[in-house]
Amino acid sequence: MIERTIRAAISSDAPAIAAIYNWYITQSVCTFEEARLSDEQMRQRIASADANKPWVVLEEDGVLLGYAYATIWKARTAYNQTREVTVYLHRDASGNGRGRQLYQHLIDELRNEPIHSLIASIALPNASSVALHESLGFAKTGQFSEVGYKFGKFVDVGCWQLIL
Repeated sequence: MIERTIRAAISSDAPAIAAIYNWYITQSVCTFEEARLSDEQMRQRIASADANKPWVVLEEDGVLLGYAYATIWKARTAYNQTREVTVYLHRDASGNGRGRQLYQHLIDELRNEPIHSLIASIALPNASSVALHESLGFAKTGQFSEVGYKFGKFVDVGCWQLIL
């Protein structure tokens, strides 16, 4: 039987998290970052986590297969109760409810904080990400046309929101 664990990310998770994310940087438009991150850069991002901006990881039998986190949506203080959230799974780990379970854990943690609204930005098209977000109660609130440019093409971004 597979042992699945979700826990807070720690500094030593940085290499595994960077490896997952770097694949999306180089192979996907899911992120608009274009330069691979070093383990140290990822370690610094993880270090920014706190109760209002948690980072969580999913492990199966001790192998880190995914992570999710919340970050400041915009810098103005009027947005203090809003977070942008995201989830990434290892490219071979999709399915079996992993992403949903990991994301639900993050959302549940945020419900315990003075957070009111979650925003998810999804590069389109991405049917599986849209389905995941909508299954968790997110609703599409808008779409920006051709705001990202990666791999020689313009990419639309949709916005999904969940009111906690």
